[in-house]
Amino acid sequence: MLSENLTQKIIELDLDPVLIEDLARRTIAEDLDGGVDLTSDATIPVDQQSTGEFRARKSGIISGVVVAAAVLEVCGVSNYEIAAADGKRVEEGQVILRAIGNTQKLLLAERTALNFLGRLSGISSLTHRWVVEVSETSAKIRDTRKTTPLLRELEKFAVRMGGGVNHRMSLSDAALIKDNHIAAAGSVTAAFHAIRAKYPTVSVEVEVDTLEQLKEVLAAGADLVLLDNMSLEQTRAAVQMVGGKTKLESSGGLTIENAKAYAATGVDYLAIGALTHSAPVMDIGLDFTEQRG
Repeated sequence: MLSENLTQKIIELDLDPVLIEDLARRTIAEDLDGGVDLTSDATIPVDQQSTGEFRARKSGIISGVVVAAAVLEVCGVSNYEIAAADGKRVEEGQVILRAIGNTQKLLLAERTALNFLGRLSGISSLTHRWVVEVSETSAKIRDTRKTTPLLRELEKFAVRMGGGVNHRMSLSDAALIKDNHIAAAGSVTAAFHAIRAKYPTVSVEVEVDTLEQLKEVLAAGADLVLLDNMSLEQTRAAVQMVGGKTKLESSGGLTIENAKAYAATGVDYLAIGALTHSAPVMDIGLDFTEQRG
């Protein structure tokens, strides 16, 4: 079981401590593959103690600190200090997490903890870049379901830490009618009414790629419309057509270079799949500062 203090920190971040502990245990089990750490077992005395510091090697928005702490605890390292909390900006060389414990156990935790920290901090840092880019507008940066299998909760958490907002977590959270649903149902209107008939209380978002489709879904009463791969001119026309009657989300063809222009059209959201499927890993390392025994 994770410590009470860490469990509380995880809950305060709106994460599931059971999921975090399970991921920590399974990823360590993957690293060991039923055996032992051969290198550490052969080269390091079993009673040696070390102090290790997880440090940022690049600046960015840190994320996954509580997950790294869970990995330490699962590996038997309980004496650690969180020096930079999730969601905080860190500079190159800044200490994120400091741990004191058995050297072999610290090295067992090292790669798994760094994998989580680097991946999630990369997402947070990239999200923050997009958020800053559109900060002079009212548009929000939003993620998608293009996440690493079984890591969605953590990756969407990392988006929040970078200042973005989450789209639906799962298929059962809300309805999103996309092109294939339209093709299968026969039309946008048919798909929309089918959902409204079976699930009258759920939020329904509809993807459109023409202004004619937009007129159709507005008449049907969509809660949110996703403008798929529309040009800036089409997006401006869509905003004018809607006139605030429903929320609009731009998706497809968005880059950090044109983000501000799309946000300035008046859409409510920019949907950025790259936040989770293409974020570069943030460079973070573990350095030993002291050994004893």
